[in-house]
Amino acid sequence: MTDADSAHHTADSAHHTADSASMKAESAKAAKKRRRREPPPDPEPLPGLVDAHTHLAACGGRDADSVRAILDHAERVGVGQVVTVADDMIDARWALDAAHCDDRAFAAVALHPTHAGELDDAARAELEQMAADPRVVAIGETGLDYYWPGKSESAAAPEVQKDAFAWHIDLAKRIGKPLMIHNREADHDLLDILAAEGSPDAVVMHCFSGDLTVARECIDRGYFLSFAGTVTFANAAELREAAHLVPDGQILVETDAPFLTPHPYRGQPNQSYCLPYSARLLADVRRTDEHAMAQTLGDNARRVYRLSLQ
Repeated sequence: MTDADSAHHTADSAHHTADSASMKAESAKAAKKRRRREPPPDPEPLPGLVDAHTHLAACGGRDADSVRAILDHAERVGVGQVVTVADDMIDARWALDAAHCDDRAFAAVALHPTHAGELDDAARAELEQMAADPRVVAIGETGLDYYWPGKSESAAAPEVQKDAFAWHIDLAKRIGKPLMIHNREADHDLLDILAAEGSPDAVVMHCFSGDLTVARECIDRGYFLSFAGTVTFANAAELREAAHLVPDGQILVETDAPFLTPHPYRGQPNQSYCLPYSARLLADVRRTDEHAMAQTLGDNARRVYRLSLQ
């Protein structure tokens, strides 16, 4: 082989190697994309659990058959009841419908803080009517979200959110139902408003994400801290410390499905059947038996939402 032939052969080999590497990289990328569309496998059953916060409509549960299928799946792994939550008025109607079409579903209704600008007289009247329904067990999710204003043109400004939050606090107190809180990057203002307005008898900090200082303040006020799949994430060490800190009587677990799928399935579709993954992590963090942990978590949800009375 001449020097020229050798150089040509070397170049061809290098080109082939580059093509193979490119194909492998594309395959890995395609595989990752495919996995993100696949639901996680069923966990081992862990009886006694209640999903303290999910979004059935966003999971595809928009009629009786699809709601039943989601709840049947959840029940097979030990999740006996769920609280499905509203973000806007359309969601609120779906949540209430779901709660009436399956005894295992209960509803929370409110306008999410990013939708606070939609709280006009008609919305107030409809929410008040919905809130009085026996299948509605909480007012939520409401609160403050300082992440989205400035990033999304449709997100309500902080001052609008504060006014809507105060109205929802008053509604929860008037009807005697728990307040379900959404808090994103607004710790100080949110706790100040709750203190100024006067908290309802029961407050649930949905998808708790605060630091230990916020956790201690919420615990001292008697609030429930509800942990989602985020507590399983690798970068959530402080959140796990907060989960260790919460008294037995103030801890809940939720999916916030279809979002926040627990590790190692982060990014894949979430549903209520995935709840045992987070519950088992909480048992590990709190150094307790997983079945005892599930019973504690379920009992707390049934107590705060008064599910046994429905």
